[in-house]
Amino acid sequence: MSRKAKQFLKKSDEVAFDLQHRSKIKFNISRYDEAVDKGEKRYANIELARLRAAQIKRNVLAKLPDYLLQFEKNAIDNGCTVLWAKDAEEAIHYVIEILKESNCKLVVKSKSMTTEEIEFNSGVESMGVKSVETDLGEYIVQIAGEKPYHIVTPAMHKSKEDIAALFHEKFNTPENSTPEYLTNYVRENLRENFQDAEVGVTGANFLIADKGAVAVTENEGNAIMSASFPKVHIAISGIEKVIPSNKDLGLYWPLLAAHGTGQQMTVYNSIYSGPKKEWETDGPEKMYVILLDNGRTDLYANKMEAESLACIRCGACLNACPIYKNVGGHAYNATYSGPIGSIITPHFKDFKDFKHLSFACSLCGRCEEVCPVKIPLPKLLLYNRKESVELNLPGLSENLSTNTMSYVMSSRAYLDMLPGSIKNFGKRVLQKKLIGNSRKLPDLASKSFSSQWKNIRT
Repeated sequence: MSRKAKQFLKKSDEVAFDLQHRSKIKFNISRYDEAVDKGEKRYANIELARLRAAQIKRNVLAKLPDYLLQFEKNAIDNGCTVLWAKDAEEAIHYVIEILKESNCKLVVKSKSMTTEEIEFNSGVESMGVKSVETDLGEYIVQIAGEKPYHIVTPAMHKSKEDIAALFHEKFNTPENSTPEYLTNYVRENLRENFQDAEVGVTGANFLIADKGAVAVTENEGNAIMSASFPKVHIAISGIEKVIPSNKDLGLYWPLLAAHGTGQQMTVYNSIYSGPKKEWETDGPEKMYVILLDNGRTDLYANKMEAESLACIRCGACLNACPIYKNVGGHAYNATYSGPIGSIITPHFKDFKDFKHLSFACSLCGRCEEVCPVKIPLPKLLLYNRKESVELNLPGLSENLSTNTMSYVMSSRAYLDMLPGSIKNFGKRVLQKKLIGNSRKLPDLASKSFSSQWKNIRT
């Protein structure tokens, strides 16, 4: 078992039996479930919308290189500088070069899972540049020294009391401050950062091929200010985010809002198509678009799992997943958690270190039911498991135990060979190793059912 797998089991065990923590997650996800249910009911035929969205995404994946080249050409024509990053290290290298050229001391950054993927903050802070998260949830986990807990809601694991205590500790705000007070406090602080920052960074919900533009959807306006106040705007996006046309946003923006937060539309929906023109008074003087590969090309070449690249990062599968709701987002120890994270993380990172995530699934199928682009998530998790076995990654002890159990379970005679006392000893060893002390499996009978039945018949 890899070190990452052991960490996952340890953290999962801690969270699953932390009743206070689970209560917070249950409450927060229930609020989302209620909102999303209302959001979906606004559609006359949401299944048709999902089918259309899924078909467009599959068509894009079939011609992904062509759409990316179209995006690049049009973005360059719009005055953008387009940079292709093969991995996180190269992406950070590009960012550092831009910051040096801009003589940057302060970066304001809107919420972006792609920047989390490349560990943007630690990368730029290593060169003495301060990076400030401007999304409220991201800001909270940043000052707490944590990673985002959820794709859409980074601070889902914290209650309002937790956040009030955190702000009191870090900023000496009044104890038990209300959410309204803390929101205003953050807003005032961030306003100064927006004005002082030399560079602003956003992610991208969609890359619009026919316009060479970046589409961003948000609820707080922090991305708009991150892109418009500083003189330099850097947009960092995975290569899979491309869509054919801005006309497709009429489908994807409401669908993303309905499945992500339950809204009819998120509050701010912006399209960034380059630096400001000569006749414009607002906007950045320079705009860079960094297109991140970081394992996506290899995943795209994998015919089985490539379909996972259709994901629009709505977070619906996380909210539906019984595993995620029990073990929490931090247990995955990865940028992307939940069902979609369990599929793509082994391909974005080291497959051997993260293959265990593909087994952290009950295969209930709920994630596939709620996916707005109809990704067959359970099937892809099974493909990952199959690949793990084909690569001979389970290891000697796991292979030995699996083969032994397969051999024993293949015959009633083999099952009945050992008495209940020995079986119970083996059960206790496995229970301590795999389940822990929080749950106990019932003891097996001293004699097997078939033996007892034979005695009754005779």
